[in-house]
Amino acid sequence: MPTDGDMQKWPTLQALAQASLEEVNELWAGLGYYSRGKRLQEAARKVVSELAGRMPRTAEELQKLLPGVGRYTAGAIASISYGQATGVVDGNVIRVLCRLRCIGADSSSPAVIDWLWDMANVLVDRSRPGDFNQALMELGATVCVPKSPLCGECPVKQHCQAWRRVEKELAFASQKLFGKGPPVPDVEDCGVGDCPLCPPATEPWDSSLGVTNFPRKAAKKPPRAMRTATCVLERRGCHGAPEYLIVQRPSSGLLAGLWEFPSVPLAQDLQEEKEREELADHLQAWMGKSVAAKGLQFIGEVIHIFSHIHQTYVVYSLHLDGDVTLDPALSPSRWVTEDEFHASAVSTAMKKVLKAHEKQQRKESSPVKGSKRKRGAKAPGAGSPCPGTQLSLRAFLQAPTAP
Repeated sequence: MPTDGDMQKWPTLQALAQASLEEVNELWAGLGYYSRGKRLQEAARKVVSELAGRMPRTAEELQKLLPGVGRYTAGAIASISYGQATGVVDGNVIRVLCRLRCIGADSSSPAVIDWLWDMANVLVDRSRPGDFNQALMELGATVCVPKSPLCGECPVKQHCQAWRRVEKELAFASQKLFGKGPPVPDVEDCGVGDCPLCPPATEPWDSSLGVTNFPRKAAKKPPRAMRTATCVLERRGCHGAPEYLIVQRPSSGLLAGLWEFPSVPLAQDLQEEKEREELADHLQAWMGKSVAAKGLQFIGEVIHIFSHIHQTYVVYSLHLDGDVTLDPALSPSRWVTEDEFHASAVSTAMKKVLKAHEKQQRKESSPVKGSKRKRGAKAPGAGSPCPGTQLSLRAFLQAPTAP
């Protein structure tokens, strides 16, 4: 969703359409789901260039004409902005409706999703569809929450079949204490059979969960494990401040169009020596000169979890004394200062990588325990011809020259 920063920088569709993708990515950086920023701009450009600046007014047109606009976004825009009597189904609405109707089948299955959309379209208030949809989503976000729902405060609990079932079980438990027989089944209770919406027989009602028996989802697939070797290439800029090489990712796929340190995917279970060699070969292609694998300094591993990927970055660093000529045939690249790095369209994962590199540098530059000089003792190389000037680390470590 657009942020306050997006709205301030591009207050109109025309302003967003005129922005570059690089500007959009820079402002979107760190929010995740990076393709959404790209799709948002593509939609703005289509409205301006092909639809004469006029937004589609119905959910059907919004979903059909604008890239990146799905069923939920289309329903939300059409009902809230244009008053179309159409429902919305998001995670909060799924939870509310599944509990209202005791839907125990997998709530992520296409059949159940279609049924929930049908129900949402029937329930929506024809006179105030936008308010109704926002209220339904807010009910799921604040009252009918995933864990420890506030059933006592719910304004629709009398219509909630999950809540009624909990109440009946409590009543039955109370009757059992007094030796009374089981209650007569409710005629509205769905019988066990081929109902596509009821809980499967293999997953019966768990009394300890109460209404949180619903909704039910299929077990999530574990995230795919990936390893990537990443190198923080560093040089001294014209003013002495460190500069880092960043390269742009392809325009499609994961983190499309964002900037990163030179990286290469790794096969699982590679030995460290082989990882270094593959990264050195990758860097050699960039710089056009040989890179010694042993010259890469190991920094550590940085783990970042994407929605479907468990990514491990194996981080190395390499300091370049001289300038290098980068191959223009490869992806776009540039040298940036630390401030420019953070202002660029880089992912949170790459910020973690730079942070690990800087932590390692601070560790190396801190004095070794027990190596403090006696007060008044001069450091090697002291007596510089520029009194009052801070020595560089390299000059500080140089052996004193003979007079």
